[in-house]
Amino acid sequence: MSTVHGSSLDIPTADGICDAYLARPDDNAPHPGVLLYMDAFGLRPHLRGMADRLASAGYTVLVPNVVYRAGRAPVVELPEFINPAERPEIIQSLRPAMQSLTPEAAMRDASAYLDWLAATPLTTDGPVGVTGYCMGAALALRTVGTYPDRVAAAAGFHGAYLATDAPDSPHLLADRITAELYFGHADQDATNPTEQIERLDKALTDAGVRHRADVYADAHHGFTQADTAMYDAEATERHWTALLDLFARAL
Repeated sequence: MSTVHGSSLDIPTADGICDAYLARPDDNAPHPGVLLYMDAFGLRPHLRGMADRLASAGYTVLVPNVVYRAGRAPVVELPEFINPAERPEIIQSLRPAMQSLTPEAAMRDASAYLDWLAATPLTTDGPVGVTGYCMGAALALRTVGTYPDRVAAAAGFHGAYLATDAPDSPHLLADRITAELYFGHADQDATNPTEQIERLDKALTDAGVRHRADVYADAHHGFTQADTAMYDAEATERHWTALLDLFARAL
């Protein structure tokens, strides 16, 4: 594990300026690039800490504020400990920003994030890795299906709405994916019920995508987020093992 350098930066996109966080090993050498997609609560100290941990394993990790159109992070004021059951207004206040991020806008942005990672001397040449949490898992799945030649591996954890009945559901991009995928599903997750888990698995299997999906027992939506009431330490460590194994293989 190497020491890590973290910094804030702005990334120009087709629609404006996206504020972001960059974590990398503190050696100024190039490392494989990773795009980390946030959960709904967004770019905050906990998510920066996750990026730092990933960077310490030898990656240059970019964490964009994907809802930058609604403002710079934090888009809404967050308590140090987030319990949606006690503070439902937090989710309510975030919902407009999340809903305004259409698949088309998100994938325009993804192109800018991938361009930035490709251009910086802090990354090695070649495809990157992507990991996403909650809403970020769907963004990861869309990115790997939209830019298949630019992503070698992608993971999603406690993902939401990955395989719905909607005509633009992320799983419908399965036949375009060339990367290796990993999903860590929460079994106590209303946003990702069993039928959607099975639908996603079937789509990926039918398309011949190399993938693995594990259902984490007794885990809730958001289980990797240590600053929330949904956190599960054991499931989170399992997530780190799976994620680092995937990137070690594919990147």
